[in-house]
Amino acid sequence: MDNREALLGKTPEELRQVVEELDLPGFTASQISNWLYQKKVAGIEEMTNLSKKARAMLQDKYVVGRTTPSRVQTSVDGTKKYLFPAHRNLFIESAYIPEENRKTLCVSSQVGCKMGCLFCMTGKQGFQAQLSAGEIINQVLSIEESDQLSNLVYMGMGEPMDNLDQVLKSLQILTSEWGMGWSPRRINVSTIGVIPAMRRFIEESEAHLAISLHSPFDEERRRLMPIQQVYSIENVVETLMEYDFGRQRRISFEYIMFDGLNDTPNHVKGITKLLNGLRCRINLIKFHSIPDSPLKGTSPERMQWFADQLNKKGIVTTVRRSRGEDIYAACGLLSTKTLVKKEDTKDF
Repeated sequence: MDNREALLGKTPEELRQVVEELDLPGFTASQISNWLYQKKVAGIEEMTNLSKKARAMLQDKYVVGRTTPSRVQTSVDGTKKYLFPAHRNLFIESAYIPEENRKTLCVSSQVGCKMGCLFCMTGKQGFQAQLSAGEIINQVLSIEESDQLSNLVYMGMGEPMDNLDQVLKSLQILTSEWGMGWSPRRINVSTIGVIPAMRRFIEESEAHLAISLHSPFDEERRRLMPIQQVYSIENVVETLMEYDFGRQRRISFEYIMFDGLNDTPNHVKGITKLLNGLRCRINLIKFHSIPDSPLKGTSPERMQWFADQLNKKGIVTTVRRSRGEDIYAACGLLSTKTLVKKEDTKDF
């Protein structure tokens, strides 16, 4: 087993500590950062402006930390699902979603999830591990379409606010001039509403924020999302009202639609009342059936009616096109529950 530490995911300050420990010149840290995040090398031997001695010393204790996907599946609509190995023989999934005007990657922030939402396959997997900033960044760097990406969403496996230190660190790498130079306006981070972490995210990041809503009513949302018992959606919205997001930063609400459950005129009224005074938009999402779930998806016609009603109330609402359903890459379907051991990947 290779016990060397990964360089990917380290900040300039951490890289300075690395070169100091190896008694290398201080400027070596910025050279390494440039190779990792701008030239996107996969191996230390590719860092050709470092001396052979410096590269050898680095290779003795460190690796770049890039990991190629174990498997790739391609949907009939062009969506791709990538399977990546994580530490301790675990796996994560990422979804690449190509559209005419954008190329989006949906990344994971945890192996599994502890939040237990009724409609989510990742939640049924349970929580297994936190991803490091390097493992998050690796998903961006190591897919075939890496150089084509225009947008990034933290909407894969896991609750980003439950791994906030590493999520913020990955965002710093993505958006810093010394890092990958992305605009934070190209990045959207989701949460089910973990308020203390959400506050910190709002204050320490400039990326967009997406909130999982799914019902405006307390008891109903509790059944769908246990987090409602701790951080209610009413308190989430009250918290958002405290901040001035400016004109460029976006707040959106994700709303998976369940037939006969949250798609009624009463829900239109409830959402309108809940979000009154908050500048935001709503994305309506088709529910994809998962095993052992009593939930059924709302028809496309009903979804469009629901969107029309909310738009009439002055809430910008769109019906999100479903992608990658045939390869289980759509919203709520990412899961590696059956892929705990490496040999299981043959069934991916």
